[in-house]
Amino acid sequence: MKIIRNYISKLKIVLVFGTLMIGTSCEDYLDRTPESVISEEIAFVNFENFQGFTEELYQCIPNFTTNYWTTTWNWGEDEIVCAAGNFHVSFMFDRGNFWGWQAEHSGHGGQSSWLDKNQTHTGNNPHQKGLWPLAWYGIRKANLGLENLSRMTDATEEERQLIEGQLLFFRGWFHFMLIQYVGGLPYIDRVLPGDEVLREARLSYHESAEKAAQDFRRAADLLPINWDNTVAGRRTLGRNELRVNKIMALAYLGKNLLWAGSPLMNFESTGNRTYNADFCRRSAEAFGELLSLVEGGSTQYALMPFDRWHGNFYTTGQNWALSGGTEAIFRSLYWMGDASNFNITKQFFPSIIVDGDPTKTVPTANYVNKNFGMANGNPLPDDISRADAESSYDPSFPFKDRDPRFYSSIVFDGMQVVQGSMPPNQEGNRRANLFTNGSYRGEVSASPTGYLNRKFVPLTANTYDNAFAFGATLHLNVPYMRLADIYLMYAEAVLMGSNSVTGSSSNFSKSALEAVNVIRERAGMPGVLEKFQSSVPVFLEELRRERAVELAFERHRFNDLRRWLLLTERPYNIKTSLEFNRAPDSDLTGDPTLSRVVNLREVVILERPLNDRHYWLPLKVSDVTLYPEFSQNPGW
Repeated sequence: MKIIRNYISKLKIVLVFGTLMIGTSCEDYLDRTPESVISEEIAFVNFENFQGFTEELYQCIPNFTTNYWTTTWNWGEDEIVCAAGNFHVSFMFDRGNFWGWQAEHSGHGGQSSWLDKNQTHTGNNPHQKGLWPLAWYGIRKANLGLENLSRMTDATEEERQLIEGQLLFFRGWFHFMLIQYVGGLPYIDRVLPGDEVLREARLSYHESAEKAAQDFRRAADLLPINWDNTVAGRRTLGRNELRVNKIMALAYLGKNLLWAGSPLMNFESTGNRTYNADFCRRSAEAFGELLSLVEGGSTQYALMPFDRWHGNFYTTGQNWALSGGTEAIFRSLYWMGDASNFNITKQFFPSIIVDGDPTKTVPTANYVNKNFGMANGNPLPDDISRADAESSYDPSFPFKDRDPRFYSSIVFDGMQVVQGSMPPNQEGNRRANLFTNGSYRGEVSASPTGYLNRKFVPLTANTYDNAFAFGATLHLNVPYMRLADIYLMYAEAVLMGSNSVTGSSSNFSKSALEAVNVIRERAGMPGVLEKFQSSVPVFLEELRRERAVELAFERHRFNDLRRWLLLTERPYNIKTSLEFNRAPDSDLTGDPTLSRVVNLREVVILERPLNDRHYWLPLKVSDVTLYPEFSQNPGW
């Protein structure tokens, strides 16, 4: 809210036309000479001018992937950052310090948190972008544009709809992104006068979500599916994939409504700790509208084939091409160059094979073992030290016959990491030594858990295979939302809205079960086993496990645990390591899944001291002291 007061005075507009790579910031504007400022009449008169104004909103989307030299964006029980990353938000959250999301409470001047920064910057550098200040700036800018739509006199109806649709989408998106972390807020739908005393009260979560839903719905009705198929969009043909469209608006309409229907948000608004069936039904309708368009072939979106699944997250050798392919629904802009190549990608593998920053982020054993099950569709047993006949799990061969996404997401002991030549004295590190006390293990610059993440980097992302050379153009950019997420959110919404495993929305024929199976089948997995279809609660647990596997490490888990009211519950509040020894007869030259281990066990390495207040992040003290109606979250 403080940022609103910072920009309360009437703005004059400086325009930059035509691309989604503008770099004009508020600070830049404040330094401009009077003769470089043009009037509102000219600024908003036609599509080219108004679109130049509107496109700064895209620069208000933080890129959480490349937000700092090393960055962590997973704050649930899914990952742990090594001790060298003690300035990261995830390190603070693991110790119950949820103030750490705020720049004034986190290390390195607050730069480690993509939720906050010390300034409002809309240039190209992702290190200077934080959600909290940019959201309030973007909300005001969207409102300023909406209040000046009547000035757009030299434009076609299509052009007017494109402008209005974008402005409404961003107003809804910024509000939704904030409320999912801090709860209901004032919904700012007008330009606040500079001489007006702030008295905008916090709304309930449901009240906030309803207003965002109105903006998303109207945006979906105004925006095209594909800008390339519009007259205005043909002027920037081939450069429109990041511009907001009907599919993006429907996606966030559905997500906003599903979040409002989830137990945490329903409890905040009604005192009821269960799902709100009405919000879930409405969410299913929004997702159903989207999926019927996608499966009808009238959009540019489709699930990526599994053999190109990694293209959702990174590209290499493609001249810095943006990842996402046909599956990414919503992405931030990206900094042209080698930011991820030389920085972010190095945080996933240990320093024994990767030079550079010692900060390492790795999957936790509890998350991998609980969620990544067997190829036959069964989960692992709760006690991984015991064999399980039903799943065919064998603790002597714990990495054998697993879900294909286990092999695509996780580096486990014995996998060959280095593919090319390496110094003779380093040859012993060619394969991942992730057994207890192995060379890939460690508390500071290696893996404390016995696993590594390969979902976001190829195995060649090591010092010896030259993946970090400039010509390799290894480029990482994790999307905010992709189509697989839509199928799984639709399944959850229709399940809880209809109270049936086989129920569906009115505008899309697939049931919750069928929607989940679309994602499983893409990965080469069998459909959800019959034993998990016996009731809504049983199926919900399997759906949540599927969500944990398919969307692992993509920034969803923290908010999922929160909205399900599981964040403080065991085993979701612990982090464990996988401890074992290689058997003396292990074959290290062949298939690592057939390498025998002994003494397999899980060890708790951290228990998060969380309680009810941690379900919502604390608001800034500087904001909650502005006026009485803007109150702090409970417990903070």
